[in-house]
Amino acid sequence: MKVYTTQPFQVIYSLFEHEYLGYLFESFVVQVNSKRQLTLQHQNISIKNAEEFASRLNETDFALIELMDQIQQDAVFKKFAVKKTTLADFFFKTYDPAKGDKLLQETIDHYVQSRMSKILDLLQDKMVFVMGKDGEPTWKRLNMATEKATVLFHFRRNDDNTHYFPTIKYKGEKLEFQYQDAVLVCKEPAWLLLNDCLYSFEKQVDGKKLQPFLNKKFIVVPRNVEESYYQKFVAPLVEQFDVYAKGFDIKSERYTPQPQLQFSELAVAEPSPALFATAGEDDEEEEIRNSSEDDKIVFQLSFKYGTYTVGTQEAKKISVSVEKTPDSYIFHRLHRDVEQETSFLKELSSRGMDIRNGKAVMDRPKAFGWLNSYAKTLEEMGFTLKQSQSDKNYFIGETSVNVGINETNDWFDIYGTVRFGPYEIPFIKLRNHILTKRREYKLPNGQIAIIPEEWFTQYLELFAFSEGDDELKLRKHHLSLVSDLQNGNLAHVTMSRKLEKLREFEAVEDQPLPVGFKGELRPYQKAGYNWLHFVQDYHFGGCLADDMGLGKTVQTLAMLQHRKENGAQTASLLVMPTSLVYNWLAEAQKFTPQLRILTYTGTYRNKSVAQFKHYDLILTSYGIVRLDHEILKKYMFDYVILDESQAIKNPNSNTSISIRELKSKHRLILTGTPVENSTLDLWSQMSFINPGLLGTQNFFKKEFLRPIEKLKDEHKTRRLHALIKPFILRRHKSQVAKELPEKIEHVTFCKMTEEQEHAYEETKSYYRNKILKNIEEQGAAKSQFMLLQGLMKLRQIANHPRMADPAYEAESGKLGEVLRLTRNVVSEGHKVLIFSQFVKHLDIVREALDERKIKYAYLDGSTKDRQAQVTNFQNDPKLPVFLISLKAGGVGLNLTAADYVFILDPWWNPAVEAQAVDRAHRIGQQNTVFTYKFITKNSVEEKILALQDKKLQMVSDLISTDEAVIKRLTKEDIESLLS
Repeated sequence: MKVYTTQPFQVIYSLFEHEYLGYLFESFVVQVNSKRQLTLQHQNISIKNAEEFASRLNETDFALIELMDQIQQDAVFKKFAVKKTTLADFFFKTYDPAKGDKLLQETIDHYVQSRMSKILDLLQDKMVFVMGKDGEPTWKRLNMATEKATVLFHFRRNDDNTHYFPTIKYKGEKLEFQYQDAVLVCKEPAWLLLNDCLYSFEKQVDGKKLQPFLNKKFIVVPRNVEESYYQKFVAPLVEQFDVYAKGFDIKSERYTPQPQLQFSELAVAEPSPALFATAGEDDEEEEIRNSSEDDKIVFQLSFKYGTYTVGTQEAKKISVSVEKTPDSYIFHRLHRDVEQETSFLKELSSRGMDIRNGKAVMDRPKAFGWLNSYAKTLEEMGFTLKQSQSDKNYFIGETSVNVGINETNDWFDIYGTVRFGPYEIPFIKLRNHILTKRREYKLPNGQIAIIPEEWFTQYLELFAFSEGDDELKLRKHHLSLVSDLQNGNLAHVTMSRKLEKLREFEAVEDQPLPVGFKGELRPYQKAGYNWLHFVQDYHFGGCLADDMGLGKTVQTLAMLQHRKENGAQTASLLVMPTSLVYNWLAEAQKFTPQLRILTYTGTYRNKSVAQFKHYDLILTSYGIVRLDHEILKKYMFDYVILDESQAIKNPNSNTSISIRELKSKHRLILTGTPVENSTLDLWSQMSFINPGLLGTQNFFKKEFLRPIEKLKDEHKTRRLHALIKPFILRRHKSQVAKELPEKIEHVTFCKMTEEQEHAYEETKSYYRNKILKNIEEQGAAKSQFMLLQGLMKLRQIANHPRMADPAYEAESGKLGEVLRLTRNVVSEGHKVLIFSQFVKHLDIVREALDERKIKYAYLDGSTKDRQAQVTNFQNDPKLPVFLISLKAGGVGLNLTAADYVFILDPWWNPAVEAQAVDRAHRIGQQNTVFTYKFITKNSVEEKILALQDKKLQMVSDLISTDEAVIKRLTKEDIESLLS
């Protein structure tokens, strides 16, 4: 029957009993007649149609309707039926007396009961009825009790058993409810329907405690289960409700709470092995896991009331314990001071310990750091601190450290004392603990002291960089570390005036140029020359890392001439790539003609250091040092200088090992790119000029390389810069060489020919499917070789498909564009450097130039007379093109005759390309330098260009990376490259 909203109507709520779900309410609207009486005309109302009747509903009605919707059988079925089934089957099978799902029944029961409780709380002042058996919703009107009833539980302990029953009072009068057809319409908490009235109870009575007594006078508890029953059932009742007892005692007791904080170890499970770990990473991760103690410490708060101890899991006002006496039982009803307990919790919270459910869990280092900070204060506030029984007895007293650093002739001596309570421990005893991150230190009395967490950061570098077994010593080049310790109040420092002056210096002193130096130094070159004196005076090794073309050679030669004129006792050794030997010789003859120079190269060189006494400077190559290191290490050089020092970037290579064995008073390295592939390149070079500056290789990998490269740790990056900054001078051309002409860069996009595009797409599809499948099966780390192989093929085809397939006979879009621009440049009287990473590519360009009768110079790794090629290009106006392989000619060449530079193929590191451009854009260049980078459209070259900026920025301009980027490409990056 439809209820009309144009006529009076009333919302009512009707109680009915469901076969499975128990007592439920349903909402209805009922038409009202002219006498304001409810009629039989009614309809069900739900949240779907409630808005139609909004004129007679308030917020409570809407809340009630929504709650009642949630407990109807359709809603319950929809929420809890997991398998596809009918509503009838679901309820029949779930509630089957023999095979029903008991756990699901309990879940549904709790769901329904919690909503029934909310409904009953909202029904005050509403029209409530019992539904008739015929479905009539207004069959019988119900009243809602205006006050809450109370329950008193009675226990009578007799000789043989205990009788137990409740009595109910309403408005002070006993309510007879037994054998009165009363029902519990809700049990969580109890709502009792008696004589057409709905009663609720104070103290949230559990309906299950009343249910047995609706049709029973009392329950008998036999003597043989009495003790268990009293502990599990009676004690909780005594805590929550009024209890009348006969035959045993209930004593109320009150005390002042005394807080107790107990701590114990909580072991954490071993971490799972990492999936797809690359070779070498497993050991590193294992080392990190083993070196850290990840166990947790759990704190448990309890309160002592007299002789009783209670936990804080529940903030109960009353706690009950049962004492069995020879004749009976005593229930000790302890009144807790919840307000005082809360104040103690707040004290802990204000000090960073958040107790939940009576417990707090902290990492071991943090836990003992917390105890060291607050133990004394808490004890003064009345807390008792104790640890649970375990194999270890931890020390939780006061902890302090006192470190002193004194400068001696060649070192800083380090001394200090650590105090754990009454025990004084020499500072050096903590060395291995700090370096290996072992936090536990055993005291003489057997207790275990936990080293404060901050010491592992504050003193890690001090221990890592110090030398000596019985005494700690630091080299002088660790002055910045010593200053940091002093500035952080972590050490008392005593040093000489000279070092104090160094620490406070603002500018490097100006030094006169040597008399025998022929030429002039530009202002920034003179500043570099002064800086070389500065590091020399303090016996530090230096790294001159100016941009390519700023004159590192001439600054170094001026310094070497000064050494000659100021009585250097032995020769200096200058080590470089073979291709640069004659460049250095030519520059030395020009600027420092008085230097006696030996070119220690060639198959027939005189392998004797005795000859060195007749010379001021020995020029040699890295290869010769590697071959002759047993001879060379016998001589004490004045300087050992490494040009293009990235040649020793691999610290474990034979070249690096041989170089480190050389002896000298001073050490200097020259490089435009201190780091090419990894921060380990930096460690290798800095360890040559200032041994021990960055600690051992393993320490550096763990504390700097991994955090910087893998975790992008900015703090570690800044810290590494701070350590190396005093020993590196780096200037950019844009900062200092104002006289250099402008450098203009273009990116020229080249469209593939139709045949080239077909070859490219075919190869891309093949490798894309193969690589992505490999990544899915084995992980990105184990797919690197295949990825490099695929990228190489695609790069070759993007340049010219003939590089990958000699049988290819069609054209290349890029070659056509390169030849067009080359013709234009040459016809206008300019000279151009053409760089490629692929000798094969240069061969193709070479062949095309031959066909067009364009003359060129050529240089790759196999070129014998490199200098002749350079000289010819620089001096012959009829030689307009210089073809150069990037690897062989990207550094060390002066090619200022050219004012155009073509880069034929991009790769990850823009710094390598910049070095190539700087062959032309360097001191001596009079013209604007135009750089053209050729990129094949819709190829992997475009993607590489996009990834350069995203992937390469690591540590300002000092640290960049090359093929190592491949290792850090994500699956998404790889998909993008191959898309």
